[in-house]
Amino acid sequence: MRYVSISGAVGLALMAASCTQAPTPQQIAERGRYLVIVMGCTDCHTPGALTGMPDRTKFLGGSDVSFFMPGMGFFYPPNLTPDPTGLGAWTPQQIVAAIRTGVRPDGRKLVPMMPWADFASLTDDDANAIATYLKGIPAVMKQVPAPTAADAVPPGPSMAVVAPPGMTPVGYNTPPPPPAPPTPPAPARGRGGRAPGR
Repeated sequence: MRYVSISGAVGLALMAASCTQAPTPQQIAERGRYLVIVMGCTDCHTPGALTGMPDRTKFLGGSDVSFFMPGMGFFYPPNLTPDPTGLGAWTPQQIVAAIRTGVRPDGRKLVPMMPWADFASLTDDDANAIATYLKGIPAVMKQVPAPTAADAVPPGPSMAVVAPPGMTPVGYNTPPPPPAPPTPPAPARGRGGRAPGR
């Protein structure tokens, strides 16, 4: 029969407890930071990133370049910092909902450039970690322009996102195309290739 010393048993119990211990707020925020970076959030939401010159002093403070989508308009990647010009008034739950469902607290649907359909598979822990991180980063006061109609002149530089001919972007308040009209049946032919009755 094998015996385990008391000190060994206590050590094993402490190790087991540490494995099941809930992560600290700092660990959750670190996980959120990691996810924000690997998911490419900074590529669109940091000023200058879309032109290859990201301004790290305004990290995630909103883009100064818009995306243009024909028939939809001009859209600026918004400020994701906790400033009132960004996500300051959003709750963590609202941030999670926008990331995973593509719907803002005001009911507006996010445009297809925001890959929320991919982010919908984030676990609850990961989505909450992102929200925790975004609510804790330094606030940047930067109001990006509101969405602009497709026939308007954008207030700044823009990048065009043009779908191939015959393709309609999906996922943004766009009604499905109408069904094609039915093809009329060909008239029946009799002997000699003539339609009956002729």
